[in-house]
Amino acid sequence: MKFHDSVFAFYINSSIHVALAVVALLAITVLEYGLIISWELWGFVFLGTLTGYNFVKYAKVAGLHHRSLTNSLKTIQVLSAVCFVALAAIAFRLPIDVLLISAAFGLTTFFYAVPFIRSKNLRNFSGIKIFVVAFIWAGVTVILPFAASDIKIDGDVLLTFFQRIFIVVALILPFEIRDIPYDGQNLKTLPQQVGVRNAKLLGLGLLLVSLGCEFFKKDFEVAYIISLLIFCVVLGWFLVISKPEQSRYFSSFWVEGLPIVWLLVFKLFEQF
Repeated sequence: MKFHDSVFAFYINSSIHVALAVVALLAITVLEYGLIISWELWGFVFLGTLTGYNFVKYAKVAGLHHRSLTNSLKTIQVLSAVCFVALAAIAFRLPIDVLLISAAFGLTTFFYAVPFIRSKNLRNFSGIKIFVVAFIWAGVTVILPFAASDIKIDGDVLLTFFQRIFIVVALILPFEIRDIPYDGQNLKTLPQQVGVRNAKLLGLGLLLVSLGCEFFKKDFEVAYIISLLIFCVVLGWFLVISKPEQSRYFSSFWVEGLPIVWLLVFKLFEQF
């Protein structure tokens, strides 16, 4: 049983789960708009998410305690290094415009963890942490596949982009609620600034706005709308029951895995 627990913990801690969630959001965009993208882009997004998240989470820890790292963290370092090499190899096979857009999001991720102004990184700028992450996720899962498909970005795509930002902000809020006891007051996260109850109301409001965006699109797909509705209801419920004292994997597995569930529901309704 301990072996299974350690494998599951590694799956979560190594960012494999979050990388699959981002790929699921990419797949939802591809399905919604009928895009065709190469296997290289699928791999690039998965590997980029995994290495980016591990860099943000563990770079500082590894630098300070490189001689006393646990075996698990050492394994995560090796996995991240292998994934980064594979990411670099795949990059040579992607169009230059895709690489330029990816570089913009990559630099944003880099400066999220590395100080660049007065010893502050993007994470330390009061109140913007959640929006930086949402912007990166939305860009990678909405803008990038259109650049790779060489298809013009129209009004519907921009609506999907902002819709995705709202959804990701709501998706991150349970994590920010969980981290209230550990986040410094200088971070000024949404739950710190407006309180847990108001943060939940804001998240629910953003989900309603996301649903409302569908009524302004020229083209729509019934399967997508139904799956989005189900996803928003489930995420809304998780948000309502979120609290600072959470079970170990409430946010890091169940909440973070909701995009994967959304994709599966979307595929299911597409069959009808």
